[in-house]
Order: sequence, then structure tokens, then C-alpha cells
Amino acid sequence: MSARDRVRMTDDEIRTYLQAGRAMTLVTNGHRGHPHAMPMFYGVDDDLTVRFSTYGASQKVRNIERDPRVSLLVESGQAYAELRGVMIEGRAEIVRDLEATVATMVEAMGRAGESLPAAAELPLEVKEQMAGKRVLVRVRPERFISWDHAKLAAAHTPSALRK
Repeated sequence: MSARDRVRMTDDEIRTYLQAGRAMTLVTNGHRGHPHAMPMFYGVDDDLTVRFSTYGASQKVRNIERDPRVSLLVESGQAYAELRGVMIEGRAEIVRDLEATVATMVEAMGRAGESLPAAAELPLEVKEQMAGKRVLVRVRPERFISWDHAKLAAAHTPSALRK
């Protein structure tokens, strides 16, 4: 078994990791051919579709409108043996729906540590103020690349040294 195979996460581990994550890096294809990477708070569905909201006039939205292929990265760890992450290659879809955008904002802000009432409890004028200029972006995964270096370290650490 290769080192790559040893660090790969299972589907359940990927799901758990993404659901526990706070922020991701979104990479779109910029108009000059260079990657455009931006941090985003996000929500994730049971089928691992990733959602986030952003301003409709943002560069990332213009990039997605031109080319819907994106990469997402959720990663963590400081020391080599702690490095974990999931990279998703997928296609982004821009959705202009106030209710869905607000619901995603509430979920994403909750991940960031900000508590808001459920989207259904917010008055329309508050929703319009929050998300009037925003869109929802859904990324449907096409490929997952994952790593958990703790698996590699555990395989090479003598039993007596493991915690």
C-alpha cells in the first residue's frame, strides 16, 4: 500500500471532516488564467454538495459564470503528523434565491461562531438586508482528494510511543 493510500480518508471520514469544518478556500479560474483563491465560510449537505453565499457582483461569481469548474480546500493541522484535508473538484452553480441564500448564510455564520435565529424566523426585511445583493453558490463534487497524516504517522510510530 502506498503512502498516498494510507493517508486517504474514507467517505465517512470525508463527510465528518467537511461537516465539522469552519472555512474553506474556494479556487476559481480567473479571467487572466491565474487561479483566484478566496476564503469562505460554508455549509454542506448530506450528499456533500457545498454551499456558500457571496456578493453577486464579486470576482468569484464572475469567474464562475465564465467557467463553473472550481476547487475547494478544507484543511487543518500544524505539525506534519496533524495535517488533514479534503480538496474537492466540482462544478459551481449560481442560485438567485433569497430564502436559500439566507439559510446558507445562517448556517455558515454558525460555523464561524456567530449565532443567528433560524432563517425561517427572520422577517423578510432582515433577509433582504442580509442577502439582497448576495447569491448562493452550490458546488456539486466531481472528485475528492483527501489526506490524514495522523494515519501515516500512526503506522510508523512504535506502539510504546503512541498516546
